[in-house]
Order: sequence, then C-alpha cells, then structure tokens
Amino acid sequence: MNQPVALTIAGSDPSGGAGLQADLKTFHQHRVYGMSVVTLLTVQNTKSVTAVRTIEPEFVLQQLDAVLSDILPSAAKTGALGTAAIIEVIADRASRFSFPLVVDPVMISKHGIPLLDSQAVEVLIKKLLPWSMLVTPNLAEAAALAGFEVNSIESMTSAAKAIAQLGPQNVLIKGGHLPGAAIDVLWAAGELQLLRAPRVETAHTHGTGCVTSAAITAVLAQGETLHTAVHRAKKFVSAAIQTNPGLGMGFGPINLFIEP
Repeated sequence: MNQPVALTIAGSDPSGGAGLQADLKTFHQHRVYGMSVVTLLTVQNTKSVTAVRTIEPEFVLQQLDAVLSDILPSAAKTGALGTAAIIEVIADRASRFSFPLVVDPVMISKHGIPLLDSQAVEVLIKKLLPWSMLVTPNLAEAAALAGFEVNSIESMTSAAKAIAQLGPQNVLIKGGHLPGAAIDVLWAAGELQLLRAPRVETAHTHGTGCVTSAAITAVLAQGETLHTAVHRAKKFVSAAIQTNPGLGMGFGPINLFIEP
C-alpha cells in the first residue's frame, strides 16, 4: 500500500479546532489518508464547552472494527476517550494492533471541562498505556499519570521516566504551560531529549495537544522514526501557533493550512 493511512479515536469538536476534526485536518496536511472513530460529542466553541456526551462503548467498538476490517491504518492515535468502559474496549483491540499507537491522554478541555471520568484514569494506565508506542501528556496529565506535581523541567524529566515505567515505550511531556520557551521533554529508548521552540504570546492555542499527537501519528504512518515524527510535529505546531488565523472570541484555533 503506497498511501499512508492514519486513524484517530477521539471526541468531536464542532468548532473544528481540536478533537478528531483537528486530527483529520493534520493528517490531510501531511498527505496522509485519515479515518476516525468517534468516542464522545461536545457542545463547544472557542469560548466554552457546555455539554459532553459519550458514545456507547459497543458502538465505539463497532466503528473501530468496521474501519480495521477494511482499511488497515499505518498508525493510530487516541484522544478524548471519556469513560473507563470506552478505554477498555479500545485497549482490547490495541493489544492486537500491528501498527504504532500514540496515546494522547486527554483529561480536561482547554476550558477546564473534564473529558475523562475519574474512574477512567486508572484503566487508562493499566490497560491502554502498555500498548502505546508513545504517550503525550501535558503537565496536568503527566501529574495525574505520574502521581506527583509536574511544574518544571526537572519534574517533567522525573515524570517522563515514571510514566515510562507504566508500560508505554516512549513518553513526550508537553511543557507549553511553563513560563519561558516552549520546552517539551522526550523520554525515548532510555534517553532524554529536550525540544525547544520560542514562546508565542497568544490565546489562539486551541487544539495544540491534539495536533501535536496527530502530526506525530501522521509522520509515523509515513514510515518515519519516532524521533523524526516528534521533531517534525514540534516544528509544525510551532509554525501553526505563530501563524494562527485569529478566529473566534476565546481560545482560537491554530493554523492548520501550513505545510509540514
């Protein structure tokens, strides 16, 4: 198969800046054919999230089985999964994936609304993380996974190592909420690497976590190495923030028209 294919298993953002909509746009910009499995629906725009409705786990599984039985992806990612029951059905299938899986452990929306119930974090750790090639938490998500506060490069490094002990092959902790330069910590194959980018002072950063994991997934689907995928994704997201279109009256989307 010459056409790279990527799959996102994630929630819907009707404003188009995050979730599976942002994932599919990112896949497309990387010239990767995108497929999606919907886990939850939101009522949101750049200003707020006013409602979240999860999909029945069996229906999520039916979607996943339908795409996997017809078009096998070259790589896949997860985003907002919503409940422990949804994570369990995804994890069961992930244990048999023949392609790399990137887990973006989305727990809270940009507006502070929970997108993962409290019981689901433990299931995520025990059942899904062991099947991931890479997990990509932000600072708050890294703290929830590692079990201690993450608020510095030093604690990011400690958290990355601790999360790796939970099963994922590699860990990327996104440090965008720290002051100063935007520094991410990559723990891969037992080695630490810091990825730096200039900070852009803007409120238009909606979907950056989704786009980061989607860009990594797209590059992996092209057959590139993890290090190449992470570096290219960092560059893509930084440029997308710098050239954001200024849409919306709240946390606006980044620019997903840029060339990777």
